Amino acid sequence: MRRLALAISLGLSMAGGATALAAPAEDAPAVAETPIVIGRSYALPSAVMGQTREINVWLPPGYAESGQTYPVLYVLDGGQDQDFHHISGIAQLGTIVGTTRDVIVVGVASVDRRNELALPTEDAELIARYPTQGHSDRFRRFIGEEVQPFIESRLRASGETALMGESLAGLFVVETFLKEPQMFDAYVAVSPSLWWDGGRLAQQSGAHLRDHSNDPRTLILTLGDEGEMMQAPMDVLTANLRDHALPGVKWDFTPRPAESHATIYHGAALDAFRRLYAVPAAPGT
Repeated sequence: MRRLALAISLGLSMAGGATALAAPAEDAPAVAETPIVIGRSYALPSAVMGQTREINVWLPPGYAESGQTYPVLYVLDGGQDQDFHHISGIAQLGTIVGTTRDVIVVGVASVDRRNELALPTEDAELIARYPTQGHSDRFRRFIGEEVQPFIESRLRASGETALMGESLAGLFVVETFLKEPQMFDAYVAVSPSLWWDGGRLAQQSGAHLRDHSNDPRTLILTLGDEGEMMQAPMDVLTANLRDHALPGVKWDFTPRPAESHATIYHGAALDAFRRLYAVPAAPGT
C-alpha cells in the first residue's frame, strides 16, 4: 500500500479524536505509538465571513514527489467532524486500488448550515425557526473569493474542479450550478433539500437555465426514497433541465429507492468519484 501523502503548510494540526488506551500493566512490553495523520487543517481568516474558518485538505499518495497537477474536489460540510474523513476516504481507496484518478479533496467546514447553505426564504415558519438563515450568496463568495484562491496558490491544482454536498449542502450545490455555473466544472448534489422555501429554487430553475452558456459542465443528481416533499421539487428541476437542454451540459438524475436520506451519501459519493475521475483506458484497449 502506498504511503499517504500529507498536505502542506500553515494552520491547525488535526486534533486527535481517539481516547487514549488504558495504561499497560507494569510488566507489559513497550509499544511504539504514533499518531495517524491523513491531511492538514487550515485556519483561514475570512474577510467575507468575518471570522476564521476551517479548511481541511487531503492530498493523494505521491503528491510530494510527483510534480504533477491534480483535479480538486471541494466538499461542503467538510469539517473534521462532518464529511471530510468520509469523502477523503473514498478518494484514498480509489487511488490505492486504481479505480479512480488521483484528486485533491478540500473540505470546507460549515458552522451555521442554514445560514451558509440555504438561500433566503419567505416562509414565516422557517424564518422563525431559523432566524439566521438565508446567506448562501455570502458563503458562495467566501468559496470563490477566498477558499479557491487559497488552494490554487498553494497546491498543484490542474484547474479541473468539482463541488459536492448532501442535503442542505446539496441545495447549495444546485443553487451554485444554477446561479454561478462558471465556478466549477462539475456539481454533485446528493439528496438536495430542494423543499426549502416551498421548492422555489426548483421552480425558478428554468429562468436560471435560460441564462446559461453552453460551456461544458456536469451535474449529477441523486435522491433516495425520501417522500413527496423531497421528490416533487426534484421532478420540477429535472423537467426544467430537460426543457432547457444545452449540448455542453451533461446532467443526470439517479433515483436510489433502496436508500434513505440517512444512508444515501456513501454510495452516491462513490459513484460520483467513479464517473468524474474514471481512469482513462489504456491505449489499444
